[in-house]
Amino acid sequence: MITVTNLAIQFGKKTLYKDVNLKFTSGNIYGIIGANGAGKSTLLRAISGELEPNKGTVEMLPGERMSVLEQDHFKYDEFSVMDTVLMGHQPLWQNMKEREALYAKEEMTEEDGNRAADLEMAFAEMNGWEAESEAAQLLQNLGIKEDKHYAQMSDISNNEKVRVMLAKALFGHPDNLLLDEPTNDLDLDTVQWLEEYLSNLEQCVLVVSHDRHFLDAVSTQTVDIDFGKVTLFSGNYSFWYESSQLALRQAQNQKMKAEEKRKQLEEFIRRFSANVAKSKQTTSRKKMLEKLNVEEITPSTRKYPGIIFSMEREPGTQILEVEGLKALDADGTVLFDNVSFTIEKGQKTVFLSHNPKAMTALFEIINGNREADAGTFKWGVTITTAYLPLDNTEFFQSEMNLVDWLSQFGTGNEVMMKSFLGRMLFKDEDIQKKVCVLSGGEKMRCMIARMQLKNANCLILDTPTNHLDLESIQAFNNNLISFKGNILFASHDHEFINTVADRIIELTPKGTIDKLMTYDDYIYDEAIKERKAELYS
Repeated sequence: MITVTNLAIQFGKKTLYKDVNLKFTSGNIYGIIGANGAGKSTLLRAISGELEPNKGTVEMLPGERMSVLEQDHFKYDEFSVMDTVLMGHQPLWQNMKEREALYAKEEMTEEDGNRAADLEMAFAEMNGWEAESEAAQLLQNLGIKEDKHYAQMSDISNNEKVRVMLAKALFGHPDNLLLDEPTNDLDLDTVQWLEEYLSNLEQCVLVVSHDRHFLDAVSTQTVDIDFGKVTLFSGNYSFWYESSQLALRQAQNQKMKAEEKRKQLEEFIRRFSANVAKSKQTTSRKKMLEKLNVEEITPSTRKYPGIIFSMEREPGTQILEVEGLKALDADGTVLFDNVSFTIEKGQKTVFLSHNPKAMTALFEIINGNREADAGTFKWGVTITTAYLPLDNTEFFQSEMNLVDWLSQFGTGNEVMMKSFLGRMLFKDEDIQKKVCVLSGGEKMRCMIARMQLKNANCLILDTPTNHLDLESIQAFNNNLISFKGNILFASHDHEFINTVADRIIELTPKGTIDKLMTYDDYIYDEAIKERKAELYS
Protein backbone atom coordinates (compact mmCIF):
# COMPACT_ATOMS: atom_id res chain seq x y z
CA MET A 1 0.00 0.00 0.00
CA ILE A 2 1.18 3.52 -0.82
CA THR A 3 -0.14 6.59 1.00
CA VAL A 4 0.36 10.03 -0.57
CA THR A 5 -0.28 12.95 1.78
CA ASN A 6 -0.47 16.67 0.85
CA LEU A 7 1.85 16.17 -2.12
CA ALA A 8 2.77 19.22 -4.21
CA ILE A 9 5.03 19.40 -7.28
CA GLN A 10 6.22 22.69 -8.70
CA PHE A 11 8.86 23.54 -11.32
CA GLY A 12 9.82 27.21 -11.17
CA LYS A 13 6.59 29.17 -11.20
CA LYS A 14 4.58 26.32 -12.71
CA THR A 15 2.60 24.21 -10.25
CA LEU A 16 1.73 20.80 -11.67
CA TYR A 17 -0.52 19.89 -8.76
CA LYS A 18 -0.89 20.39 -5.02
CA ASP A 19 -2.83 18.98 -2.08
CA VAL A 20 -2.63 15.46 -3.52
CA ASN A 21 -4.02 12.96 -1.02
CA LEU A 22 -4.33 9.40 -2.31
CA LYS A 23 -4.16 5.87 -0.98
CA PHE A 24 -3.11 3.08 -3.38
CA THR A 25 -4.05 -0.34 -2.01
CA SER A 26 -3.06 -3.94 -2.74
CA GLY A 27 -5.09 -5.83 -5.32
CA ASN A 28 -5.73 -2.73 -7.42
CA ILE A 29 -4.10 -1.48 -10.60
CA TYR A 30 -4.19 2.27 -11.06
CA GLY A 31 -4.03 3.66 -14.61
CA ILE A 32 -2.59 7.19 -14.54
CA ILE A 33 -3.85 9.44 -17.34
CA GLY A 34 -3.47 13.10 -18.28
CA ALA A 35 -2.55 15.33 -21.19
CA ASN A 36 1.09 15.60 -22.27
CA GLY A 37 2.94 17.68 -19.69
CA ALA A 38 0.32 17.15 -16.99
CA GLY A 39 2.84 15.31 -14.82
CA LYS A 40 2.08 11.58 -15.10
CA SER A 41 5.70 10.40 -15.09
CA THR A 42 6.56 13.10 -12.55
CA LEU A 43 3.98 11.64 -10.15
CA LEU A 44 5.59 8.19 -10.46
CA ARG A 45 9.04 9.69 -9.87
CA ALA A 46 7.79 11.44 -6.73
CA ILE A 47 6.18 8.26 -5.42
CA SER A 48 9.31 6.20 -6.15
CA GLY A 49 11.55 8.71 -4.34
CA GLU A 50 13.51 9.64 -7.46
CA LEU A 51 12.07 13.17 -7.28
CA GLU A 52 11.66 15.06 -4.03
CA PRO A 53 8.28 16.83 -3.89
CA ASN A 54 8.03 20.48 -2.89
CA LYS A 55 5.66 19.43 -0.15
CA GLY A 56 4.09 16.31 1.28
CA THR A 57 5.02 12.70 1.98
CA VAL A 58 4.85 9.27 0.36
CA GLU A 59 4.77 6.23 2.67
CA MET A 60 4.57 2.46 2.34
CA LEU A 61 3.68 -0.09 5.01
CA PRO A 62 6.70 -1.33 7.04
CA GLY A 63 8.61 -4.09 5.29
CA GLU A 64 7.04 -3.50 1.88
CA ARG A 65 9.17 -3.42 -1.24
CA MET A 66 8.75 -1.13 -4.26
CA SER A 67 9.91 -1.89 -7.78
CA VAL A 68 10.14 0.62 -10.64
CA LEU A 69 10.44 0.13 -14.39
CA GLU A 70 13.67 2.01 -15.11
CA GLN A 71 14.09 4.00 -18.31
CA ASP A 72 17.92 3.99 -18.54
CA HIS A 73 18.51 0.98 -20.77
CA PHE A 74 22.31 1.31 -20.62
CA LYS A 75 22.61 1.39 -16.83
CA TYR A 76 23.32 -2.34 -16.53
CA ASP A 77 25.56 -2.87 -19.57
CA GLU A 78 28.37 -4.28 -17.43
CA PHE A 79 26.10 -7.01 -16.02
CA SER A 80 24.60 -10.15 -17.50
CA VAL A 81 20.93 -10.33 -18.44
CA MET A 82 20.22 -12.78 -15.61
CA ASP A 83 21.99 -10.68 -12.97
CA THR A 84 20.14 -7.57 -14.14
CA VAL A 85 16.79 -9.28 -13.58
CA LEU A 86 17.85 -10.66 -10.19
CA MET A 87 18.83 -7.15 -9.09
CA GLY A 88 15.13 -6.32 -9.29
CA HIS A 89 14.82 -7.96 -5.86
CA GLN A 90 17.49 -5.99 -4.02
CA PRO A 91 17.29 -7.80 -0.63
CA LEU A 92 17.76 -11.13 -2.44
CA TRP A 93 20.56 -9.73 -4.62
CA GLN A 94 22.43 -8.31 -1.61
CA ASN A 95 22.03 -11.65 0.14
CA MET A 96 23.48 -13.49 -2.88
CA LYS A 97 26.48 -11.16 -3.12
CA GLU A 98 27.25 -11.41 0.60
CA ARG A 99 26.97 -15.21 0.54
CA GLU A 100 29.31 -15.37 -2.45
CA ALA A 101 31.85 -13.18 -0.66
CA LEU A 102 31.71 -15.35 2.48
CA TYR A 103 32.07 -18.64 0.62
CA ALA A 104 34.94 -17.23 -1.42
CA LYS A 105 37.06 -16.87 1.73
CA GLU A 106 39.82 -19.44 2.14
CA GLU A 107 39.03 -19.73 5.84
CA MET A 108 35.79 -18.78 7.55
CA THR A 109 35.64 -17.64 11.18
CA GLU A 110 32.94 -18.75 13.58
CA GLU A 111 31.32 -15.34 13.08
CA ASP A 112 31.39 -15.90 9.31
CA GLY A 113 29.75 -19.29 9.79
CA ASN A 114 26.95 -17.84 11.89
CA ARG A 115 26.42 -15.07 9.36
CA ALA A 116 26.34 -17.58 6.50
CA ALA A 117 23.69 -19.61 8.36
CA ASP A 118 21.54 -16.49 8.78
CA LEU A 119 21.97 -15.63 5.12
CA GLU A 120 21.03 -19.15 4.03
CA MET A 121 17.84 -19.00 6.08
CA ALA A 122 16.91 -15.60 4.63
CA PHE A 123 17.82 -16.81 1.13
CA ALA A 124 15.43 -19.73 1.42
CA GLU A 125 12.65 -17.51 2.83
CA MET A 126 13.03 -15.21 -0.21
CA ASN A 127 12.66 -18.25 -2.50
CA GLY A 128 16.26 -17.82 -3.57
CA TRP A 129 16.74 -21.37 -4.81
CA GLU A 130 14.06 -20.86 -7.45
CA ALA A 131 15.11 -17.28 -8.29
CA GLU A 132 17.02 -18.00 -11.50
CA SER A 133 14.33 -20.32 -12.88
CA GLU A 134 11.65 -17.69 -12.11
CA ALA A 135 13.75 -14.99 -13.77
CA ALA A 136 14.32 -17.24 -16.79
CA GLN A 137 10.58 -17.83 -17.12
CA LEU A 138 9.88 -14.09 -17.01
CA LEU A 139 12.50 -13.46 -19.69
CA GLN A 140 11.08 -16.23 -21.86
CA ASN A 141 7.54 -14.82 -21.54
CA LEU A 142 8.84 -11.38 -22.52
CA GLY A 143 10.48 -12.71 -25.68
CA ILE A 144 14.11 -13.08 -24.53
CA LYS A 145 15.32 -16.46 -25.75
CA GLU A 146 17.24 -18.78 -23.49
CA ASP A 147 20.55 -18.32 -25.32
CA LYS A 148 20.48 -14.63 -24.29
CA HIS A 149 19.82 -15.16 -20.56
CA TYR A 150 23.51 -15.07 -19.59
CA ALA A 151 24.67 -12.66 -22.29
CA GLN A 152 26.04 -9.26 -21.37
CA MET A 153 23.47 -6.48 -21.43
CA SER A 154 25.82 -4.52 -23.67
CA ASP A 155 25.59 -7.27 -26.29
CA ILE A 156 21.82 -7.33 -26.73
CA SER A 157 19.60 -4.99 -28.78
CA ASN A 158 17.79 -1.97 -27.36
CA ASN A 159 14.46 -3.71 -27.93
CA GLU A 160 15.69 -6.67 -25.86
CA LYS A 161 16.98 -4.33 -23.14
CA VAL A 162 13.48 -2.86 -22.79
CA ARG A 163 12.15 -6.35 -22.10
CA VAL A 164 14.92 -7.20 -19.63
CA MET A 165 14.21 -4.00 -17.68
CA LEU A 166 10.55 -4.95 -17.53
CA ALA A 167 11.47 -8.44 -16.27
CA LYS A 168 13.66 -6.77 -13.62
CA ALA A 169 10.72 -4.64 -12.45
CA LEU A 170 8.36 -7.63 -12.25
CA PHE A 171 10.82 -10.05 -10.65
CA GLY A 172 10.26 -11.15 -7.08
CA HIS A 173 6.63 -10.03 -6.77
CA PRO A 174 7.22 -6.55 -5.29
CA ASP A 175 4.51 -5.23 -2.97
CA ASN A 176 4.27 -2.01 -4.98
CA LEU A 177 5.01 -1.82 -8.70
CA LEU A 178 5.44 1.39 -10.72
CA LEU A 179 5.39 1.07 -14.51
CA ASP A 180 5.92 4.00 -16.89
CA GLU A 181 4.95 3.01 -20.47
CA PRO A 182 5.59 -0.74 -19.99
CA THR A 183 4.23 -1.68 -23.45
CA ASN A 184 6.71 0.47 -25.39
CA ASP A 185 8.55 -1.64 -28.00
CA LEU A 186 6.58 -4.78 -27.12
CA ASP A 187 4.85 -6.80 -29.82
CA LEU A 188 1.13 -7.51 -29.50
CA ASP A 189 1.61 -11.07 -28.22
CA THR A 190 3.90 -9.89 -25.42
CA VAL A 191 1.51 -7.08 -24.47
CA GLN A 192 -1.26 -9.66 -24.21
CA TRP A 193 0.91 -11.77 -21.88
CA LEU A 194 1.68 -8.71 -19.74
CA GLU A 195 -2.03 -7.88 -19.48
CA GLU A 196 -2.76 -11.36 -18.13
CA TYR A 197 0.23 -11.29 -15.78
CA LEU A 198 -0.63 -7.95 -14.20
CA SER A 199 -4.33 -8.74 -13.94
CA ASN A 200 -3.57 -11.73 -11.74
CA LEU A 201 -1.32 -9.81 -9.34
CA GLU A 202 -2.53 -9.15 -5.80
CA GLN A 203 -0.01 -6.37 -5.27
CA CYS A 204 -0.45 -2.61 -5.78
CA VAL A 205 0.37 -1.46 -9.32
CA LEU A 206 0.58 2.09 -10.75
CA VAL A 207 0.89 2.34 -14.52
CA VAL A 208 1.25 5.13 -17.08
CA SER A 209 0.45 4.07 -20.64
CA HIS A 210 -0.78 5.43 -23.97
CA ASP A 211 -2.18 2.00 -24.85
CA ARG A 212 -5.94 2.25 -24.25
CA HIS A 213 -6.65 -1.48 -24.52
CA PHE A 214 -3.86 -2.21 -22.06
CA LEU A 215 -5.23 0.34 -19.58
CA ASP A 216 -8.72 -1.09 -19.97
CA ALA A 217 -7.51 -4.67 -19.58
CA VAL A 218 -5.56 -4.12 -16.37
CA SER A 219 -6.87 -1.01 -14.58
CA THR A 220 -9.38 -1.22 -11.75
CA GLN A 221 -9.02 2.49 -10.95
CA THR A 222 -8.10 5.58 -12.96
CA VAL A 223 -5.96 8.45 -11.68
CA ASP A 224 -6.73 11.53 -13.75
CA ILE A 225 -4.38 14.52 -13.73
CA ASP A 226 -6.45 17.51 -14.83
CA PHE A 227 -7.37 21.01 -13.62
CA GLY A 228 -4.04 21.02 -11.74
CA LYS A 229 -5.39 18.23 -9.51
CA VAL A 230 -4.88 14.50 -9.17
CA THR A 231 -8.21 12.71 -8.84
CA LEU A 232 -8.98 9.03 -8.31
CA PHE A 233 -11.95 7.46 -10.15
CA SER A 234 -13.37 3.95 -10.12
CA GLY A 235 -13.22 2.18 -13.47
CA ASN A 236 -10.86 1.98 -16.41
CA TYR A 237 -9.86 4.38 -19.21
CA SER A 238 -12.86 3.67 -21.47
CA PHE A 239 -15.27 4.42 -18.65
CA TRP A 240 -13.43 7.67 -17.88
CA TYR A 241 -13.35 8.72 -21.56
CA GLU A 242 -16.96 7.92 -22.35
CA SER A 243 -18.27 9.41 -19.11
CA SER A 244 -16.24 12.61 -19.51
CA GLN A 245 -17.52 13.00 -23.07
CA LEU A 246 -21.10 12.52 -21.84
CA ALA A 247 -20.54 15.08 -19.09
CA LEU A 248 -19.10 17.53 -21.64
CA ARG A 249 -22.15 17.17 -23.88
CA GLN A 250 -24.38 17.75 -20.89
CA ALA A 251 -22.42 20.84 -19.87
CA GLN A 252 -22.85 22.24 -23.36
CA ASN A 253 -26.62 21.65 -23.24
CA GLN A 254 -27.78 24.69 -21.32
CA LYS A 255 -31.45 23.62 -21.37
CA MET A 256 -30.97 20.24 -19.72
CA LYS A 257 -32.33 20.12 -16.18
CA ALA A 258 -30.29 18.75 -13.27
CA GLU A 259 -32.60 15.79 -12.69
CA GLU A 260 -32.53 14.86 -16.37
CA LYS A 261 -28.72 14.98 -16.33
CA ARG A 262 -28.60 12.73 -13.29
CA LYS A 263 -30.90 10.13 -14.86
CA GLN A 264 -28.81 10.14 -18.04
CA LEU A 265 -25.58 9.63 -16.09
CA GLU A 266 -27.10 6.85 -13.96
CA GLU A 267 -28.28 5.08 -17.11
CA PHE A 268 -24.78 5.40 -18.56
CA ILE A 269 -23.25 3.78 -15.44
CA ARG A 270 -25.81 0.96 -15.59
CA ARG A 271 -25.14 0.23 -19.26
CA PHE A 272 -21.38 0.41 -18.89
CA SER A 273 -21.45 -1.92 -15.88
CA ALA A 274 -23.50 -4.44 -17.86
CA ASN A 275 -21.03 -4.31 -20.76
CA VAL A 276 -18.07 -4.84 -18.45
CA ALA A 277 -19.77 -7.84 -16.83
CA LYS A 278 -19.94 -9.50 -20.27
CA SER A 279 -16.41 -8.50 -21.23
CA LYS A 280 -13.52 -10.91 -21.80
CA GLN A 281 -11.26 -8.35 -20.17
CA THR A 282 -9.72 -9.20 -16.84
CA THR A 283 -11.10 -6.07 -15.16
CA SER A 284 -14.57 -7.62 -15.24
CA ARG A 285 -13.42 -10.10 -12.59
CA LYS A 286 -12.47 -7.26 -10.26
CA LYS A 287 -15.89 -5.56 -10.21
CA MET A 288 -14.28 -2.24 -10.93
CA LEU A 289 -17.54 -0.29 -11.05
CA GLU A 290 -19.02 -1.33 -7.70
CA LYS A 291 -18.44 2.04 -6.05
CA LEU A 292 -19.25 4.34 -8.95
CA ASN A 293 -21.46 7.33 -8.37
CA VAL A 294 -22.74 10.14 -10.54
CA GLU A 295 -20.69 12.81 -8.76
CA GLU A 296 -17.49 11.25 -10.10
CA ILE A 297 -18.44 12.05 -13.69
CA THR A 298 -17.19 15.48 -14.80
CA PRO A 299 -16.10 17.07 -18.10
CA SER A 300 -12.39 17.10 -18.90
CA THR A 301 -10.24 20.03 -20.01
CA ARG A 302 -8.53 17.77 -22.59
CA LYS A 303 -8.32 19.06 -26.16
CA TYR A 304 -8.65 16.57 -29.00
CA PRO A 305 -7.08 17.33 -32.40
CA GLY A 306 -9.36 17.67 -35.41
CA ILE A 307 -8.22 14.73 -37.54
CA ILE A 308 -10.50 14.56 -40.57
CA PHE A 309 -9.53 12.58 -43.68
CA SER A 310 -11.65 13.26 -46.76
CA MET A 311 -11.45 11.79 -50.25
CA GLU A 312 -11.17 14.07 -53.28
CA ARG A 313 -11.95 11.15 -55.60
CA GLU A 314 -14.16 8.10 -55.19
CA PRO A 315 -12.03 4.95 -55.72
CA GLY A 316 -12.87 2.43 -58.39
CA THR A 317 -13.17 -1.32 -57.85
CA GLN A 318 -9.46 -2.07 -58.41
CA ILE A 319 -7.47 -0.99 -55.36
CA LEU A 320 -4.23 -2.99 -55.02
CA GLU A 321 -3.01 -6.34 -56.31
CA VAL A 322 0.10 -7.95 -54.81
CA GLU A 323 1.62 -11.11 -56.25
CA GLY A 324 4.47 -13.19 -54.81
CA LEU A 325 6.23 -10.40 -52.93
CA LYS A 326 9.40 -11.18 -51.01
CA ALA A 327 11.61 -8.95 -48.86
CA LEU A 328 14.95 -9.61 -47.16
CA ASP A 329 16.52 -7.70 -44.29
CA ALA A 330 19.99 -6.19 -44.69
CA ASP A 331 21.56 -9.30 -43.13
CA GLY A 332 19.70 -11.65 -45.48
CA THR A 333 16.94 -12.60 -43.03
CA VAL A 334 13.65 -13.31 -44.80
CA LEU A 335 11.11 -10.73 -43.63
CA PHE A 336 8.30 -12.21 -45.71
CA ASP A 337 7.96 -14.43 -48.76
CA ASN A 338 5.28 -15.46 -51.25
CA VAL A 339 2.93 -12.64 -50.21
CA SER A 340 -0.11 -12.36 -52.48
CA PHE A 341 -3.37 -10.54 -51.83
CA THR A 342 -5.97 -8.31 -53.47
CA ILE A 343 -7.39 -5.36 -51.55
CA GLU A 344 -11.11 -4.84 -52.12
CA LYS A 345 -12.88 -1.48 -52.14
CA GLY A 346 -13.51 -0.07 -48.66
CA GLN A 347 -11.40 -2.65 -46.80
CA LYS A 348 -9.37 -1.59 -43.80
CA THR A 349 -6.50 -4.04 -43.52
CA VAL A 350 -4.00 -4.41 -40.70
CA PHE A 351 -0.67 -6.14 -41.38
CA LEU A 352 0.92 -8.13 -38.57
CA SER A 353 4.23 -9.93 -38.11
CA HIS A 354 6.52 -11.11 -35.33
CA ASN A 355 9.15 -8.95 -37.02
CA PRO A 356 8.01 -5.28 -37.23
CA LYS A 357 10.51 -4.70 -40.07
CA ALA A 358 8.27 -6.83 -42.28
CA MET A 359 5.39 -4.34 -42.29
CA THR A 360 7.71 -1.40 -42.90
CA ALA A 361 9.34 -3.24 -45.81
CA LEU A 362 5.94 -3.97 -47.37
CA PHE A 363 4.78 -0.36 -47.06
CA GLU A 364 8.06 0.98 -48.46
CA ILE A 365 7.75 -1.38 -51.43
CA ILE A 366 4.15 -0.52 -52.34
CA ASN A 367 4.98 3.19 -51.97
CA GLY A 368 7.84 2.84 -54.46
CA ASN A 369 10.57 3.64 -51.93
CA ARG A 370 12.16 0.17 -51.98
CA GLU A 371 12.63 -2.65 -54.48
CA ALA A 372 11.06 -6.00 -53.68
CA ASP A 373 13.37 -9.03 -53.71
CA ALA A 374 10.72 -10.86 -55.72
CA GLY A 375 7.13 -10.35 -56.86
CA THR A 376 4.99 -7.51 -58.17
CA PHE A 377 2.31 -5.06 -57.08
CA LYS A 378 -0.17 -2.90 -59.00
CA TRP A 379 -2.35 -0.01 -57.85
CA GLY A 380 -5.73 0.73 -59.44
CA VAL A 381 -5.74 3.78 -61.74
CA THR A 382 -8.22 5.67 -59.53
CA ILE A 383 -6.23 5.23 -56.31
CA THR A 384 -4.48 8.11 -54.58
CA THR A 385 -2.43 7.37 -51.48
CA ALA A 386 -1.26 9.20 -48.37
CA TYR A 387 1.60 7.50 -46.51
CA LEU A 388 2.60 7.89 -42.87
CA PRO A 389 6.05 6.25 -42.62
CA LEU A 390 7.50 4.79 -39.46
CA ASP A 391 10.63 6.95 -39.71
CA ASN A 392 9.88 10.59 -40.52
CA THR A 393 13.39 11.93 -39.83
CA GLU A 394 14.09 13.06 -43.40
CA PHE A 395 10.99 15.28 -43.42
CA PHE A 396 12.24 17.47 -40.57
CA GLN A 397 15.85 18.21 -41.50
CA SER A 398 14.93 21.79 -42.25
CA GLU A 399 15.02 25.31 -40.77
CA MET A 400 11.52 26.10 -42.09
CA ASN A 401 8.69 27.09 -39.79
CA LEU A 402 5.55 24.94 -39.61
CA VAL A 403 3.50 26.95 -42.13
CA ASP A 404 6.23 26.95 -44.77
CA TRP A 405 6.91 23.28 -44.14
CA LEU A 406 3.28 22.25 -44.55
CA SER A 407 2.84 24.44 -47.64
CA GLN A 408 5.25 22.13 -49.52
CA PHE A 409 2.68 19.35 -49.48
CA GLY A 410 -0.48 21.02 -50.71
CA THR A 411 -1.99 23.95 -52.54
CA GLY A 412 -3.55 26.75 -50.52
CA ASN A 413 -2.71 30.03 -48.86
CA GLU A 414 -1.16 30.68 -45.46
CA VAL A 415 -4.54 30.95 -43.76
CA MET A 416 -5.45 27.46 -44.96
CA MET A 417 -2.15 25.99 -43.70
CA LYS A 418 -2.62 27.66 -40.32
CA SER A 419 -6.11 26.17 -40.20
CA PHE A 420 -4.76 22.63 -40.71
CA LEU A 421 -2.08 23.21 -38.07
CA GLY A 422 -4.67 24.66 -35.70
CA ARG A 423 -6.75 21.52 -36.07
CA MET A 424 -3.69 19.60 -34.87
CA LEU A 425 -3.54 21.83 -31.75
CA PHE A 426 -0.63 24.02 -32.83
CA LYS A 427 -1.10 27.51 -31.35
CA ASP A 428 -0.05 30.78 -33.02
CA GLU A 429 3.28 30.84 -31.19
CA ASP A 430 3.97 27.21 -32.16
CA ILE A 431 3.76 27.70 -35.91
CA GLN A 432 6.86 29.92 -35.92
CA LYS A 433 8.99 27.09 -34.56
CA LYS A 434 11.58 25.52 -36.81
CA VAL A 435 10.48 22.01 -37.70
CA CYS A 436 13.89 20.59 -36.84
CA VAL A 437 13.34 21.29 -33.11
CA LEU A 438 9.89 19.70 -32.80
CA SER A 439 9.24 16.86 -30.35
CA GLY A 440 8.32 13.38 -31.55
CA GLY A 441 4.63 14.02 -30.87
CA GLU A 442 4.68 17.38 -32.66
CA LYS A 443 6.36 15.84 -35.70
CA MET A 444 3.73 13.13 -35.85
CA ARG A 445 0.92 15.72 -35.70
CA CYS A 446 2.61 17.59 -38.57
CA MET A 447 2.77 14.39 -40.60
CA ILE A 448 -0.93 13.78 -39.99
CA ALA A 449 -1.71 17.35 -41.14
CA ARG A 450 0.37 16.64 -44.27
CA MET A 451 -1.69 13.52 -44.95
CA GLN A 452 -4.98 15.40 -44.59
CA LEU A 453 -3.88 17.85 -47.31
CA LYS A 454 -3.67 15.02 -49.83
CA ASN A 455 -7.39 14.11 -49.72
CA ALA A 456 -6.36 10.57 -50.65
CA ASN A 457 -8.72 7.61 -50.97
CA CYS A 458 -6.19 5.10 -49.56
CA LEU A 459 -4.29 5.72 -46.33
CA ILE A 460 -1.09 3.79 -45.57
CA LEU A 461 -0.10 4.03 -41.91
CA ASP A 462 3.02 2.48 -40.39
CA THR A 463 2.52 2.38 -36.61
CA PRO A 464 0.55 5.66 -36.53
CA THR A 465 0.13 5.93 -32.75
CA ASN A 466 3.89 6.27 -32.07
CA HIS A 467 4.65 9.43 -30.06
CA LEU A 468 0.98 10.44 -29.82
CA ASP A 469 -0.83 11.15 -26.57
CA LEU A 470 -4.09 9.44 -25.65
CA GLU A 471 -6.17 12.36 -26.91
CA SER A 472 -4.55 12.31 -30.37
CA ILE A 473 -4.79 8.51 -30.55
CA GLN A 474 -8.49 8.65 -29.67
CA ALA A 475 -9.21 11.35 -32.29
CA PHE A 476 -7.17 9.49 -34.94
CA ASN A 477 -8.93 6.22 -34.12
CA ASN A 478 -12.41 7.76 -34.28
CA ASN A 479 -11.83 9.28 -37.72
CA LEU A 480 -10.37 6.12 -39.24
CA ILE A 481 -13.48 4.20 -38.15
CA SER A 482 -15.67 6.56 -40.19
CA PHE A 483 -13.28 6.98 -43.16
CA LYS A 484 -14.94 5.65 -46.36
CA GLY A 485 -11.78 4.83 -48.30
CA ASN A 486 -9.20 2.06 -47.90
CA ILE A 487 -6.72 1.84 -45.05
CA LEU A 488 -3.56 -0.30 -44.96
CA PHE A 489 -1.84 -0.09 -41.60
CA ALA A 490 0.38 -1.63 -38.94
CA SER A 491 0.01 -0.93 -35.24
CA HIS A 492 0.94 -2.13 -31.75
CA ASP A 493 -2.27 -0.61 -30.36
CA HIS A 494 -4.79 -3.38 -29.71
CA GLU A 495 -7.81 -1.04 -29.53
CA PHE A 496 -6.74 0.78 -32.71
CA ILE A 497 -6.54 -2.51 -34.61
CA ASN A 498 -9.72 -4.00 -33.20
CA THR A 499 -11.88 -0.96 -33.93
CA VAL A 500 -10.48 -0.06 -37.38
CA ALA A 501 -9.48 -3.30 -39.15
CA ASP A 502 -11.96 -5.61 -40.87
CA ARG A 503 -9.22 -7.71 -42.49
CA ILE A 504 -5.99 -9.12 -41.06
CA ILE A 505 -2.96 -10.19 -43.08
CA GLU A 506 -0.03 -11.64 -41.15
CA LEU A 507 3.32 -11.63 -42.94
CA THR A 508 5.72 -14.49 -42.19
CA PRO A 509 8.92 -15.86 -43.78
CA LYS A 510 6.83 -18.75 -45.17
CA GLY A 511 3.72 -17.02 -46.48
CA THR A 512 0.65 -15.24 -45.09
CA ILE A 513 -2.41 -15.73 -42.95
CA ASP A 514 -5.27 -13.73 -44.46
CA LYS A 515 -8.58 -13.45 -42.59
CA LEU A 516 -11.71 -11.31 -42.73
CA MET A 517 -12.38 -10.91 -39.01
CA THR A 518 -11.81 -8.66 -36.02
CA TYR A 519 -8.49 -8.68 -34.21
CA ASP A 520 -10.05 -10.05 -31.00
CA ASP A 521 -11.44 -13.02 -32.94
CA TYR A 522 -8.08 -13.50 -34.67
CA ILE A 523 -5.94 -13.71 -31.54
CA TYR A 524 -8.26 -16.19 -29.80
CA ASP A 525 -8.72 -18.53 -32.80
CA GLU A 526 -7.01 -21.86 -32.01
CA ALA A 527 -6.64 -22.88 -35.68
CA ILE A 528 -4.87 -19.60 -36.42
CA LYS A 529 -2.53 -20.12 -33.46
CA GLU A 530 -1.54 -23.52 -34.87
CA ARG A 531 -1.01 -22.08 -38.35
CA LYS A 532 1.17 -19.28 -36.95
CA ALA A 533 3.32 -21.81 -35.11
CA GLU A 534 3.93 -23.62 -38.41
CA LEU A 535 4.78 -20.48 -40.38
CA TYR A 536 7.18 -19.08 -37.79
CA SER A 537 8.91 -22.37 -36.97
